[in-house]
Amino acid sequence: MKITTKDGVQLHVEEAGDGTPILFIHEFGGNHASWEPQMQYFSRRHRCITYAARGYPPSDVPESLDAYSQAIAADDAVAVLDGLGIDKAHIVGLSMGGFCTVHVGLRYPERALSLTVAGAGYGCEKEFEEYFRGVSLEVAENFERKGAKEFSKIYALGASRVQFQNKDPRGWQVFAERLATHSDRGAAMTMRGVQARRPSFYDLEDELKRMAVPTLVVVGDEDDHCLQPGLFLKRTIPACGLSVFPKTGHTLNLEEPAAFNALVAEFIAQVEAGRWLPRDPRALPGQIMRTR
Repeated sequence: MKITTKDGVQLHVEEAGDGTPILFIHEFGGNHASWEPQMQYFSRRHRCITYAARGYPPSDVPESLDAYSQAIAADDAVAVLDGLGIDKAHIVGLSMGGFCTVHVGLRYPERALSLTVAGAGYGCEKEFEEYFRGVSLEVAENFERKGAKEFSKIYALGASRVQFQNKDPRGWQVFAERLATHSDRGAAMTMRGVQARRPSFYDLEDELKRMAVPTLVVVGDEDDHCLQPGLFLKRTIPACGLSVFPKTGHTLNLEEPAAFNALVAEFIAQVEAGRWLPRDPRALPGQIMRTR
């Protein structure tokens, strides 16, 4: 089905199952189909929704750079909920979708039952901020100049993707073939408008400290540029937990689907039971052992 955003962009949406809603938001290197292992698993007891972001066919591909930004991406996620008549949902996002999930929590906390932020952090580290912006623009140019069919062969073998290839060659091949179907223009505009311009988590510290939505952060231990930002989110968001998957890269939900599904299912169960709480104030970060 299609829903229409407030600026008239049509987004492709798929859903399955009944129960408390879960909205899945995909990464730059994937699309709505990247969540198929989660759609199958969670739809047994939840209403599961996935959608193709703007710039990702079969959703519309706006031509103007002004149609792409981090704020617009968060607005689109809420537009999907509105289009389906959903008041609140658990929000689950990977990478670019993880950033979007954080911004849904900041901009629309009343719409989120919980936030799962997986593999998010690229460009947040201050020492790599300018490098990230530069390489994002280079990636955008490559998608336009070489096209997704050719450039995907390079992009799919990034430093945090080869773990997936080594563990699950067939699964990685599906990921790579999906990446090759990206819109050349949509991928370039997404890189320039969303990725290269989004704010670092570190610049949002004050807002994150006030965000009360239950949050789970998930990072692979070989996804190097997400580790420190993940720790930052853990230490900053009041009701936040952090899980680190060993020997794991960026494509968490596909690389380790069983572990990812079990972890998120337990998190959602704790949230729905009212047991995912802010950190106990007695758990002082500076204390090593109590002596009095």
